[in-house]
Amino acid sequence: MGRKTINPPVFWGASLIIVVLLAVGIIYPHESEEMFASVQSSIIEGFGWLYILSVAAFVFICIYLALGQSGNLKLGPDDSEPDFSYPSWLAMLFAAGMGIGLMFFAVAEPIQHYATPPESQPLTMEAAREAMVITFVHWGVHAWAIYAIVGLSLAYFSFRYNLPLTIRSGLYPLFKNRINGPIGNAVDIFAICGTMFGIATSLGFGVLQINAGLNYLLELPVGLTVQIPLIVVITALATLSVVSGLDVGIRRLSELNLICAILLMVFVLAVGPTTFLLKAFVQNIGTYLDHFFIRTFTLYAYEPRDWLNSWTLFYWAWWIAWSPFVGMFIARISRGRTVRQFIGGVLFIPTGFSFLWMTVFGNTAISLDMGVAAGAITQAVTADVSVALFQFFTYLPMPAVTSTLAVLLVAIFFVTSADSGSMVIDTIAAGGAENTPIWQRVYWCALEGIAAASLLLAGGLTALQTMTLISALPFTFIMIMLAAGLIRGMRADLARGGTAPAVPATGLTWRQRLELSLHTPQRDDVDRFLSGTVSPALEMVAQEMRGRGLTVTVGADGEDGVALTVPATEVRSFVYGVRPIRQLLPAYTAAEATSAEERRPHSWAARTFFSDGSRGYDVMGFTREQIVSDVVAQYERYLALTQSKATALYITSPDPA
Repeated sequence: MGRKTINPPVFWGASLIIVVLLAVGIIYPHESEEMFASVQSSIIEGFGWLYILSVAAFVFICIYLALGQSGNLKLGPDDSEPDFSYPSWLAMLFAAGMGIGLMFFAVAEPIQHYATPPESQPLTMEAAREAMVITFVHWGVHAWAIYAIVGLSLAYFSFRYNLPLTIRSGLYPLFKNRINGPIGNAVDIFAICGTMFGIATSLGFGVLQINAGLNYLLELPVGLTVQIPLIVVITALATLSVVSGLDVGIRRLSELNLICAILLMVFVLAVGPTTFLLKAFVQNIGTYLDHFFIRTFTLYAYEPRDWLNSWTLFYWAWWIAWSPFVGMFIARISRGRTVRQFIGGVLFIPTGFSFLWMTVFGNTAISLDMGVAAGAITQAVTADVSVALFQFFTYLPMPAVTSTLAVLLVAIFFVTSADSGSMVIDTIAAGGAENTPIWQRVYWCALEGIAAASLLLAGGLTALQTMTLISALPFTFIMIMLAAGLIRGMRADLARGGTAPAVPATGLTWRQRLELSLHTPQRDDVDRFLSGTVSPALEMVAQEMRGRGLTVTVGADGEDGVALTVPATEVRSFVYGVRPIRQLLPAYTAAEATSAEERRPHSWAARTFFSDGSRGYDVMGFTREQIVSDVVAQYERYLALTQSKATALYITSPDPA
């Protein structure tokens, strides 16, 4: 069974790359630490500009797709409805913005920027303002634009074009059927490697923070002797959830975790400098908007600073590495949404929550450090970044309770991240299949824990950051191609124009056209048209196609219509159908407008329908030859998106006589 539910080149190729990289770190830990530092420096020097430019491009591409005509396209057939209500969908996006990263960096990042800002004088009010702007940049729209590109690509080509839920599907407009060969395999391998090391980085941060919390609460030593067993225990819990099928329980635990995190934030807001925090939140947003373009393109080319390498470039690489994970989550919950709704929700809902979270914790920490802490928080964070949150809690009421809650929150995020991450990686490795054997998810879950432990052994935070940079670099190029594929695919859909026929209703005499305009078609008229004109026209096209080696069927569609179908295995099939549609006529009196719908004046139309769910149009009055021409035109458009031009089929409209 297992052999049938994996894509062998992707499964074993990704496994081999991950194992080799981890083995080097385990066998040669000291040499690896030096090597990781050297590789990190090389990537930053050679490709730092690429990360900055690419992320900027992803932001503007999202805005372009949302504000343009493509914003009206559905993630699914045109008549599809969202799987979740708008409030539920927003709540899930809200939950997607919470995780280990926000727990680890909520205090640590603002304090570190405050202590060592790239431009301002350290430990000044100007440094505090700059610290919050930089934090907002790292956790704001830029990060979610990265996730939006991947999530939108997965949702668009999976739900609208029936392609597998894998990264390679987003490249279909560029490479057509070649995505099913080495190109697609390489793309999915890089996606798995990026996701694996992105999750391992988060798990590494999480276990460092748990260790720091246990040291504060129970005086356990800080070091690998505690951290490695912690990884083993928590990975075992994640594996247990996979084996026992506790998806519902884990989901409820995640929801409880989110509620507890929000309560923790509200507690800090209430006992901290509340009025100042609310003012700071508003001002932080304004300063962020004011510095948006400058920070988007800042590379310190004229005044090189190592600060950029350790912060912005690492973050962009981390988000890129995480993008298949988060992207698949937001894609799964967004079927039926428009592109504009998707981008608007993804860019701004999690970002708004992250901004509020960082303001509450970051500004409170800086305020305390300037006041009662007298620099103690900064000193503690400088010595060990993982203790930031717990050192912060010592200056607030009930530090033991809040610290215990924080440790539990990080531990549960650890479990749910490992569980969900194994599911995403397994889906990619299985070619988009979702019902896979348990052993496969257990395999990836265990490998995530091994990766996190190995990187901590091989060099701690430096190793974690370096592997994120290494794995994200090839996926950056893939994301650029995903963005290009989205634009091309959406343009093809817009060019298809689902509201007008491919050929105009010409060929009738002016008397026939006038009679058609004045006559109100009824059901019998449409039925005669379907049987006397449409069906014979579709049979003529089908006969010609069969003569050219294609498998074609013509038959009833189940709704009293008729459809021509050309089956396809890798992509959606071609369907050209026509069915009778009842439509209400305009109401000219109040009595008509308020009467029951079945009693309202109505007419009937012969409306087309297609496999992609795009809206059809009325072909009532077309001749057989015009129906044939319309079918061929729609088939040519279908081939333009789903096959190479070399396979395009050109059919000369036969004489209907």
